[in-house]
Parts: sequence; structure tokens; C-alpha cells
Amino acid sequence: MIGKAIIFSAPSGAGKTTVVKHLLNVFPQLEFSISATSRKIRGSESNGKDYLYISAEEFRTKIENQEFLEWEEVYEDCYYGTLRSELKRIWQKNNIVVFDVDVKGGMNLKRIFGDNALAIFISPPSIEILEERLRTRSTDDEESIIRRVNKAGLEMHFSGHFDKVLLNNDLNETLKTAENWVKEFI
Repeated sequence: MIGKAIIFSAPSGAGKTTVVKHLLNVFPQLEFSISATSRKIRGSESNGKDYLYISAEEFRTKIENQEFLEWEEVYEDCYYGTLRSELKRIWQKNNIVVFDVDVKGGMNLKRIFGDNALAIFISPPSIEILEERLRTRSTDDEESIIRRVNKAGLEMHFSGHFDKVLLNNDLNETLKTAENWVKEFI
């Protein structure tokens, strides 16, 4: 069974999680796909709510067992992926799957789902503002911030692979536009 899916991708710090959380509150038929990751918990995140936290070794075992629809090794031993069981769980309830994934993951999911998915790339106003947002949220060390900013510069080039590009300059405007696009897709 393949249902509908909405994919949100963006460089880290562009605001995709804020947009996704808002939409989940507005549309009861949307349900968040909890990605698996081997990275450490950040800030107020919790296992089973924000991510399914597993070791890199367990992640590799699940890859071998073909339990992932898609997965990516974002940094060395830092994996992210979408478990097939998560999609099945959501679609069995006739809900629409919502993804909050990195840019490569978003492109992979759009390729897999085709017209059954709406893929939205959230763009920061600039790389400088993105860096400021990453520093303000105080969840990463300096090395991590530099790595994320450098990666963001590359990720911005892939925005054309998505159905829509949402510039996150003014949050209220961004949320309203996202609501309209989702309503149209549903």
C-alpha cells in the first residue's frame, strides 16, 4: 500500500522542523515519520518522538536486512534513514506521511514516491542568516556549525529538484504558504 507523503527538506537550521510541527498541529490527517538515526540526542529531543536513536552498528544491521526505504550516511558513522515499518504504521491509519529529512533524503524519497509526494525545499534567506540561526539555537559545537554551514552551501544547489521552494524569511508568511501548499496537495 502506497499512500500520500509530504517531504520537507532543507539545510540544517533553515526552519523545516518548525514548519513541520506547525503543519502537524493544523492538519490532523498528517503524521510525522520518525526517522532513525545513529547520532546523539540534541537538546530536548527524545527517543521515539523526534528520532529513533540507534547505534551505528544496529543501523548497519538494519541496512543489511533491507529494513530501510532510504538511508544516508551523512557524516562518518552518522546515519539517517526511513524505516519501512514506519510508513506501514502511518498508512494503515489512512494518514499522510510527513517527512523532515536532509536534502539527499528528500530527493531520494521524491524519486521513490513520484506524484504521490509533495516535496518542499525550505530555503534560508542567506547562508549568513542560516549560520546565525545555528548559533542561536545553541545545540551544536563550533566544528559542527562550520560543517553544517559548508554543507548548506552545497545543498542549496539542489532546491530545483523539489516541487516547491519555500523561502523562510518571515516565519508567519512561511507557515501560511506551507499551509496553502499542503491544503492544495491533500
